[in-house]
Amino acid sequence: MLTRRNLLKALASVLLTAAGGASIWQVWRHRQGAEETALPDLTLTARPVLGFFLLSDIHMSAADSGLADKLETAMEDITRLQAPMDTIVLGGDLVDGGRESDYQRLKGILSEYKLPQLYGLMGNHEYYDIWYNAKGEWSTETGPNGKTDVQSRERFMRFMGYEARPYQDAWVNRVHLIMLSQETYVQERPEVGEGAWYSDDQLAWLEQTMKPHADGRPAFVFIHQPLPPEGSDGGTHRLIRAKEFRSVLRPYRNVFVLSGHTHRSLETEGRYVRDSTFHWISNASVGKTRGNSSAPTPVQGLYVQVFPDRVVVRGREFSNRSWIKAAEWTLQLI
Repeated sequence: MLTRRNLLKALASVLLTAAGGASIWQVWRHRQGAEETALPDLTLTARPVLGFFLLSDIHMSAADSGLADKLETAMEDITRLQAPMDTIVLGGDLVDGGRESDYQRLKGILSEYKLPQLYGLMGNHEYYDIWYNAKGEWSTETGPNGKTDVQSRERFMRFMGYEARPYQDAWVNRVHLIMLSQETYVQERPEVGEGAWYSDDQLAWLEQTMKPHADGRPAFVFIHQPLPPEGSDGGTHRLIRAKEFRSVLRPYRNVFVLSGHTHRSLETEGRYVRDSTFHWISNASVGKTRGNSSAPTPVQGLYVQVFPDRVVVRGREFSNRSWIKAAEWTLQLI
């Protein structure tokens, strides 16, 4: 069947040849720009190049049925929503205690739904298994309780199907998603606290991974902990090597950084920041959203649409299946 999407793909292919090697993204943007711009902002009727959900801080726990209920609420809404969904990114703190039983509970719920490809990144809670003793009791006094950060990384990677490293990237519909992961915790580096430590290897990998974006194609960089103020490095509960992180992204336009960790409601202020070199959007939480919210039991996430000329980000309240008016941003590509 010749659909609008297939027709545009065919036209893009022809235009690519005519453009003498111009990037696919540049051709799509040239071909579709006028048509898409004429449509109302925040529309769900026009097919974007990419549509995806970011679900942060699920905090799945085998011991807390309430957290399972919240994830199911989100999944029911997402899978019934009449909007393009090409992938889902799990933005860190997928599990609450970092235990195998938590991952199995998470896997069990996700497997109940027909979902696109999932990607994920590590937060601090993926490392929390070190705080449980041999009896399964929370015991920070005896930590790391014979366990290691290596085991935590391996558990996460096994769940996600990642090989070699916990940070990954993927091109989905020619849009680049870059998932950075907290690489260590207090068993290996006590000084990091609850902060996100990125190794030399991960930062070098990020530098290489960003190079295709010299032509202005948008890049979506997912982190868990938020950034500290510009010009400084972070400590606990922040991205630690923030100055180097910002330096890597500085040469590129059309970079979108999405973070989690704070659990702050998308109805509160400061969820969007225009950093000096990129857009930064802070997500709320599926499992533990806090702060001002019009919903009695908030369950929140972000829906992102990528068009040839703009990116549209919308906050979603899954508990009552509504869009969050305070969390709607249309960001033009330059």
